Amino acid sequence: MAKKDYYVAPDVPLCHPDHPKPRTRREFLAQGFHAGMGTVMTSSVMGALLASPDAMADLSPDMLQRLTECGLDGGSARKIPFICIDLAGGANMAGSNVLVGGAGGQMDFLSTSGYNKQGLPGDMVPGVEEPMGAGSSETGTSNGDHTDTSLGLAFHSDSAFLRGILDRTSETTRTNINGAVIPARSENDTGNNPHNPMYGIARVGGARGSLLSLIGSRNSESGGNSMAPAQMIQADLRPTKIDRASDVTGLVSVGDFGALSPQEIVAVMESVARISDAKIDRVDTQLSNDAHVREKMSCTYVEGASLADQFPSPSILDPAADPDIVGGPDSIFTADEFMNDREFQKTASVMKLVIDSPNNGFPYAGAGTIAMGGYDYHGGGRSTGEVRDYRAGRCMGACLEYAARKGRPLMLYVSSDGSLSSNGATEDTELGRGKGMWTSDNQQTAASFFLVYNPGGRPQLLGASPEVQARHQQIGHMRASGDVETSSSPAANNVDQLVQMVILNYMALHGETGQFAANFQAEGLTQGLGASALDNYVAFEPIVSGQIDNV
Repeated sequence: MAKKDYYVAPDVPLCHPDHPKPRTRREFLAQGFHAGMGTVMTSSVMGALLASPDAMADLSPDMLQRLTECGLDGGSARKIPFICIDLAGGANMAGSNVLVGGAGGQMDFLSTSGYNKQGLPGDMVPGVEEPMGAGSSETGTSNGDHTDTSLGLAFHSDSAFLRGILDRTSETTRTNINGAVIPARSENDTGNNPHNPMYGIARVGGARGSLLSLIGSRNSESGGNSMAPAQMIQADLRPTKIDRASDVTGLVSVGDFGALSPQEIVAVMESVARISDAKIDRVDTQLSNDAHVREKMSCTYVEGASLADQFPSPSILDPAADPDIVGGPDSIFTADEFMNDREFQKTASVMKLVIDSPNNGFPYAGAGTIAMGGYDYHGGGRSTGEVRDYRAGRCMGACLEYAARKGRPLMLYVSSDGSLSSNGATEDTELGRGKGMWTSDNQQTAASFFLVYNPGGRPQLLGASPEVQARHQQIGHMRASGDVETSSSPAANNVDQLVQMVILNYMALHGETGQFAANFQAEGLTQGLGASALDNYVAFEPIVSGQIDNV
């Protein structure tokens, strides 16, 4: 009998007989009918410009004073860049990609049937010796028992995520990476999961950029596929759509001034700001917050003058012009990959803005989301998911490698709406790799994880012994059956508190665990992790002290 071909190419939409026809943008994205597009989330006053004094040297004294009055001259601590990869549709995280174990941590292995549910046949479960011993998997970094700890965080040795990350990172970069996994249920196939932490990273964690506060990849409230927690949403951080490199460079374009020099353009924009101030003074808005509105309008024009000074050429922001990203002798993406893969273009644009910085100052953006579509891949055999996971892994690796090349730390968070499971049938094809086919949605097997790159050395886990450190690397645990133990952490059955745990870990990297509860309170937000045992939910020792300058 002919062998059935289950494979669906990465950019081909997924059609499931057990799903209704997609009707919303989220459903189109999850099934791959709609490409995730780039967006930016601007800060207040259309993107707060926190430029360094050196970059503003050409501005006149009165305009420099107005920048200070508008809060556009800096003042915030530079925080660690943060990128969230949002896999729309319910991707596999646990078992076949990142290992999730029992109460003892990742290496407290589950039952064979538990791993079977997570897509691993009996001869590929963690702890079973590989036929050729250590290094026998395709990655060449296996521990010899279907586990791989080359990134600190333990992956399955044939994880598609891992293979993708290794494909884009150097060995030197990998020695400075570590990570943690959080077993946590979330509803399948719904954008109602408040997975997205971006508002909290900016509001509670303090992430800001020199041009933008946040960037994302969908024209949605959160900038991604999943929602943000409702209490954290702030109107002046709503995303603005951007879907190509030219839109990124357009963020700092002040128009066509013909043959004028950069200095002359700055002078023109300053004159526009002064004229506008004079006109604003004569306008009666008849609004209760008249003074606030006037100030916002005035500062917008002041910002235009500063943009002309800070970015004499918009190509400064062009990811396609950055030799570390594309076009260089050792670039992260080849020209062909960059031109022909929508996810690589999107990833390049986000990582350029979040990680790169002018004059080694603030990064252009403080944090960003990359939403990738087509991860509702159950029913497509195993090969469909493997190929899509591999591409997602390459995007993860690209972000980590770019951070290494720029000498900047990075926290990379990966989440998905729900998860899926296998019934034990395998796909014995080259792309299926002999693993279990994904047959149904299953929120019980869900998890999220994050990786941290530190140019100063691999982040160190909390704890004085390997046993304690293992429980910090895996915050919560699963049952032997491969299901999340819902009582194992505050995040295990509460997505809002999962987001809070991610924010806590972001702050902990700056040595700010003790400020977590106070920052929530200062923002008028409530949090469910308490205040007395927060270290239990933190993975790593601080890698910077308050701000990024100390790296």
